[in-house]
Amino acid sequence: MSAPTEAGQQRSATPRVPRWLRAVIPAVLIVGWIAALGVGGPTFGRLDEVVENDQAAFLPQSADATAVQEALPGFLGDDRIPAIVVLEGDGALTDEQLADAQTLAEQVAQVDGVVEASPAIPSDDGEAVQIVAIVDSSESEAVDVAVEGIRDLLAEAPDGLTGAVTGPAGFAADIAEAFSGIDGILLLVALAAVLVILVIVYRSPLLPLLVLLTSVAALCLAILVVFSLAKAGILQLSGQTQGILFILVVGAATDYALLYTARYREALGQHARRWDATVAAWKGSFEPILASGGTVIAGLLCLLLSDLQSNRQLGPVAAIGIAMALLAGLTMLPALLYAVGRVAFWPVAPRHHGAHEHAPTHAKAERAGLWGRVAGLVGRRPRPVWIVTAIVLAAGAVGMTQLQPDGVPSSEFVVGESQARDGQAVLSDHFPGGSGAPTYVLADEGDAQAVADVAGGVDGVDAVVATSEDAPGGTVPIGDDAAPIPGMPTGEPQVVDGQVLLQLTLDVAPDSDAAQQTVRDLRVALADADLADALVGGTTATAVDTNDTAIHDRALIIPIVLAVILVILALLLRAIVAPILLILTTVLSFGTALGVAALILHAIGREAMDPSVPLFAFVFLVALGVDYNIFLMTRVREEALRRGHREGVLTGLRVTGSVITSAGVVLAATFAALAVIPVLFLLQIAIIVALGVLIDTVLVRSLLVPALSLEIGRATWWPSRLSKAAPGD
Repeated sequence: MSAPTEAGQQRSATPRVPRWLRAVIPAVLIVGWIAALGVGGPTFGRLDEVVENDQAAFLPQSADATAVQEALPGFLGDDRIPAIVVLEGDGALTDEQLADAQTLAEQVAQVDGVVEASPAIPSDDGEAVQIVAIVDSSESEAVDVAVEGIRDLLAEAPDGLTGAVTGPAGFAADIAEAFSGIDGILLLVALAAVLVILVIVYRSPLLPLLVLLTSVAALCLAILVVFSLAKAGILQLSGQTQGILFILVVGAATDYALLYTARYREALGQHARRWDATVAAWKGSFEPILASGGTVIAGLLCLLLSDLQSNRQLGPVAAIGIAMALLAGLTMLPALLYAVGRVAFWPVAPRHHGAHEHAPTHAKAERAGLWGRVAGLVGRRPRPVWIVTAIVLAAGAVGMTQLQPDGVPSSEFVVGESQARDGQAVLSDHFPGGSGAPTYVLADEGDAQAVADVAGGVDGVDAVVATSEDAPGGTVPIGDDAAPIPGMPTGEPQVVDGQVLLQLTLDVAPDSDAAQQTVRDLRVALADADLADALVGGTTATAVDTNDTAIHDRALIIPIVLAVILVILALLLRAIVAPILLILTTVLSFGTALGVAALILHAIGREAMDPSVPLFAFVFLVALGVDYNIFLMTRVREEALRRGHREGVLTGLRVTGSVITSAGVVLAATFAALAVIPVLFLLQIAIIVALGVLIDTVLVRSLLVPALSLEIGRATWWPSRLSKAAPGD
């Protein structure tokens, strides 16, 4: 009796699945994802309905500024913020120019979205005037419409006068404009970059399109879920969270697709039937993809421990995105590739060469290729390789001394042109810097006079008034040295629930370091005078509380993220030493990325940084950096069980080198796309994460981890059985 054929042995070793089921399962998956594309796609255009960019909306409930913010509607009216119109001449303003300015103030009051406007208020030097316009902020579009209307008026300002709109409403409009391309140009740039890289990697016209279709489907489903939750009030969504969500989903889904397609190409060489190749590829990629995605999700969900609402809300939003990327990578892409088969790789389609792992010619070519040479270098000289690599990484990390992660003035939030920033500079030249953006103090009625006296004595406070009962925004003098804001109505102090709202005008710009120091000094002075119940809020206090909370979150969450990922790695690799090795090398990689990025940002004058930037970058880089080490070490473990530790490390490096490097380049390119949005926070995230991913992929995963694994030897897998004995060692 003849021996069974190789194909017959394959079929007998694979559970028999009816042909109809092999057709139905992929068809159902493809149709389901196409439906998700159809339903989720239109949601892109509706995201602005749920996006909130007001910094105060993301403060912790325990912050003083939050309590003041919640009390403001009772004194100033619901949903109102000031827009400051500043007009400047070439010198002292003439009577005719002052009359023109007053006419303009009357026109500003008629603009859609403007609730009321003050008369034209001249500066002490007589060279400028300001108009305080109270703008309806019940919806973000209302602010944008009002500011745009005022700016249209200024475009036709009388001869000899130049104007700008600044203040909270002006900055809000500029930020909205900066984020306006986030669901258009950002996505197009990211997808275009990914497509170019995939075409280079695969040298195929069809496969990159299938991978991109999978990424876009994952993003559509993620957007649909996030939009629904935000609409229901369960989640909050900001412009920067929206941008990060887009990039994370596209980058992660593409990475998972690269890993699966590499396994599928390999399986097509080992199996004659597409179904058998699909099953083999899915089994081989399921654990590392699930583990890597689970690691990122776990790291992101650690942000739920944050006191800062913006940090806390990013966690579940981004985790939903990664979950959708996982789902698409493990269902939609396998179904698409099963339907297309080897044609997906045309014109370099893999040929079936048998059930053994690699054909002899393939193995020979693999050892002679780039990653074969890298593995050869690491195998011959592991100690010099890891020492030199570690020194290079440590040298790069020294650049962290240039970091200034203590906060960024709101005027610097937008990169590039900002009329509000220019207007703030003009306002500070001619008026007290805090004009139009007062610092608020909420005090008990019986303490109001004492609080005003203390506030008036703090360096940096130019004027103190109380909110008037005559009209929202009206003021009344209070305190020994106080004077009313010129042009605003006065009357008796307004009392709401036994409290009075004081308005303090600072003599410096409200987003400056000096203004923040004044707020801190004010809080200390009130506490020293036994008036600690008085709460300080407003634009400057919000920035102070936001920065302080972000610094606290950073110190709390980073160690927790490390601990959570360490546990996941230990469970995945069934070892303790290997996870510690991976965590330490990834942290070193993060430090290098932060250091090199700090030098770049210093060189372009953008080193001032929001305290949340290092936290976000850490979560992304550690979780995503560990992803590549998971891809590597799960394959190394698989090979080590068959070949022994040394050959397992080198084979794992050779086999995964191309796919992991491609995945790293794709992820770096997608994060780099964030730089097209003219927002400093996103620019800094783009630089740090893109650098970090490349450093981790090229140096850490390719050289440092394999070399250290060889240096440590089988003890890498302690206490699993691989640490005790392995064939071939």
